[in-house]
Amino acid sequence: MTEIAPPPAAGTTTRSSTVLVAAGWNDYALLDSGNGAKLERYGRVTVVRPEEQAMWRPRLPLARWDAADAVFTGSTDEEGAGRWRMARPLPEAWELGYGSARFLCRFTSFRHLGIFPEQRSHWDDMALAIRGAGRPIRLLNLFGYTGLASLLAADAGAEVTHVDASKKSVAWARENQALSGMGGLPIRWIIDDAMKYAAREVRRGSRYDAVVLDPPRFGRGPAGEVWQLFEHLPEMLSLVRQLLTPEPLAVVTTVYAIRASHLAIDRLVQQELGDLGGRFETGELALAEEGSDRLLPTSLFSRWSAA
Repeated sequence: MTEIAPPPAAGTTTRSSTVLVAAGWNDYALLDSGNGAKLERYGRVTVVRPEEQAMWRPRLPLARWDAADAVFTGSTDEEGAGRWRMARPLPEAWELGYGSARFLCRFTSFRHLGIFPEQRSHWDDMALAIRGAGRPIRLLNLFGYTGLASLLAADAGAEVTHVDASKKSVAWARENQALSGMGGLPIRWIIDDAMKYAAREVRRGSRYDAVVLDPPRFGRGPAGEVWQLFEHLPEMLSLVRQLLTPEPLAVVTTVYAIRASHLAIDRLVQQELGDLGGRFETGELALAEEGSDRLLPTSLFSRWSAA
C-alpha cells in the first residue's frame, strides 16, 4: 500500500509502496531471468521470452536456457508481431490450471501465452472479497483477455460481464470456461471496444459492485477504435467511477506500461475514486524467481477496496 509517513524533518516526506509478489505454482514457474529475457515453465513446456526489466545476469547456466522448448524471437514490442523458434514439436495448445480453473496456453505472435501469472494476487484477493461480501456481486472485467480472472470471480460467486475487443480472445476464454466445467456460471461474454461499452453502460444506468481493468498500452477495437493508455485511461477511470454501485466492493487496475510511474497511476485513481474512502494500494506486481530471492517486476497496479 502506498503510504505517506510523517516527515522526519521539515520539508521532507517519506513514501513507500507495495510490491505484490506472485510465486509460482505446480503449473507455472519463473526459472531464471537476466540479460533482457526470462526463462519460464508453463506445465512441461519451458520458454524464453524478452523482458526488458531483467537487467541483471542470469543465475542458471547457459545450457539451461539453450534447452528451452521455445524461444520468442523477432519484435520485442508488446504491440509488434514476432515469432517462436521451437526446439521440438510442440502442441498448438496445452492445458494448465490455477485453483478451480483450467485454461489453455498457446503461442501467440505477441509473445504472450494466454495468461499473466503475476496477477494471481489480484485473482486471489478478488475471489476472497467476493466470497466475504455476504451479498450478490456484479463484476465488470474490461480488457478481459482469455478470461481467467472472470472464471475465478464467477466461481467465487460473482455475476460477471467480460468485455474484450478481440473475437479470438473471447473465443479462447469460452474454451477455458468449458475446460473448467464452469459452463453454468453467470458470465456474459461481450466482444466490444471497452471504452464504448463502458460509456453505453453509464448511459443505460448499469451499475457494478466491482471492476477489473487491465488495459494494454495500445489496442484496437472491433471497428478500428484506437486505445492509447496515456490518452484514454483517465476517461476510462471516470467511466468506471460512474459505473459503481452506491456500495462498491473493489476496483483493480493493472498497467503494463512499466515506463510509467506507480505514483502517476495512484494520483489518477485517487482523482477518480478518492471520494469512496476505503483502502487504496498502489505499487508493482512482481514474479518471484524459483530458487532465489530475486523479483522480476512486470507491471504497475492500483487497487481500491471498501474494507
